[in-house]
Amino acid sequence: MNISLTDRAVAAGFAAGWKLVPLLPQRLTARGFELAADRVWRGRGASVRRLEANLARVTGLEGAELRELTRRGMRSYFRYFHEVFRLPKMPSAEVVRRTHVTGDEHIWQTLESGRGVVLALPHMGNWDQAGAWLVGNGRRFTTVAERLKPESLYRRYTAFREGLGMEVLPLTGGAGHTIGTLASRVRRGGVVCLPAERDLTKSGIEVSFFGATTKVPAGPALLAVQTGCALLPAILWFEGDDWGLRIEPEVAVPAEGTRQERVAVAAQRLVEVFEKGIAEHPEDWHMLQRLWIDQ
Repeated sequence: MNISLTDRAVAAGFAAGWKLVPLLPQRLTARGFELAADRVWRGRGASVRRLEANLARVTGLEGAELRELTRRGMRSYFRYFHEVFRLPKMPSAEVVRRTHVTGDEHIWQTLESGRGVVLALPHMGNWDQAGAWLVGNGRRFTTVAERLKPESLYRRYTAFREGLGMEVLPLTGGAGHTIGTLASRVRRGGVVCLPAERDLTKSGIEVSFFGATTKVPAGPALLAVQTGCALLPAILWFEGDDWGLRIEPEVAVPAEGTRQERVAVAAQRLVEVFEKGIAEHPEDWHMLQRLWIDQ
């Protein structure tokens, strides 16, 4: 398989980040990532313009206000990667202490009852940190990772997440049937965490999201329909130097209708919760890709 020079450079950059960033003063590296974010924002490349268009749809802002929000959004996005490089060296107790959580009783009470949980989340804040918080509270979980290129970067990212205590399954190219493995985990009373507002499989479910049609992954709603597990939305954001996390009440799954109909209704209800959370913290929604069908 041919690997482009860009892919090689990205993989080398991530390898250096995990090695070097934890060795340097946190204040220095944080400022460096912030300056890099501002430089990318000023360059107005395709990703920045896409983020700006997505934020315009979410907020209705335009002009200088929209540009400023996009700048904050790029800083938030770069902060995520800065923290990714530091997380492996951060004590678990510190992650737990600095995560300000509401609604986590929805997780614990469900698990105590013997039911499994699917935590579904948009690409907000630092989802890897949220996973580290969950592990720090004694709950290992299973997730699915996009098959990044080159393969060396995918392996490094997988190793990073496994080092935090996650079980990571590949979205594509794995040895087994991913959805079947996830169903097995929640049927046994376990936890699965899945990003849930951007479809990467080309077989997603159409939903109305901020007034326009997009496709979302079927997995979270399908697992709830198939297994009876609780589907819990999670909203994440940056709160000063710390992190905010809100676990929302269980999404109601219809008891009537075909499986396809029930999955579609549950998926729509899920993204309606996401809409509220993203609208509250738009600068921490890291959506730099095409999302809506009409784009």
